Amino acid sequence: MATKTANVNVRIQQDVKQQAEAILEKIGLSRAVAIDMYYRQIIMNDGIPFPVKIPSVPVRDEMTDEQFDVMMQTGLKQAKEGDSYKIEEVFDEIEGKL
Repeated sequence: MATKTANVNVRIQQDVKQQAEAILEKIGLSRAVAIDMYYRQIIMNDGIPFPVKIPSVPVRDEMTDEQFDVMMQTGLKQAKEGDSYKIEEVFDEIEGKL
């Protein structure tokens, strides 16, 4: 008996596709096999197979004065030591341009 298949069509950013497919190629998986694996993991986990959450970012109103001072001192030290990045570089990295 022939196995029935279904198509999945998605639109994603070109750079995300390229980066992911380069990794899949390194580990010897096709895009179709990777997507099939992901769907099977969704079924096995009865949901998304990894945590989907917003990372915790410090909020001033939730910090003590001491915690805020430590954070600010750390930032100042990093700036003085040149341990920082230009904002353009940060956004380029986020957007996958680097």
